[in-house]
Amino acid sequence: MPRVVVDVMLKPEILDPQGKAVQGALPRLGFEGISDVRQGKRFELEVDGELTDERLTEIHTIAETLLSNPVIEDFHVHAEPVEVTR
Repeated sequence: MPRVVVDVMLKPEILDPQGKAVQGALPRLGFEGISDVRQGKRFELEVDGELTDERLTEIHTIAETLLSNPVIEDFHVHAEPVEVTR
């Protein structure tokens, strides 16, 4: 069964308070060398049947209308490789 992943992130110009909170906590926890943190969302969609271009277009529409807020968020849709088990 194919899996499609939708990664949703705030647009770069939008303030990310959760990312800033994590960034501020890192040095206090002893982690150095991280200059920025952005927090986002990941959706994994299991697709019945074959993953066609039409199906990917439909998932793009789902991401645009339900999974993200296009005013403040960008998203990226990609298919994960299918693992073959023997």
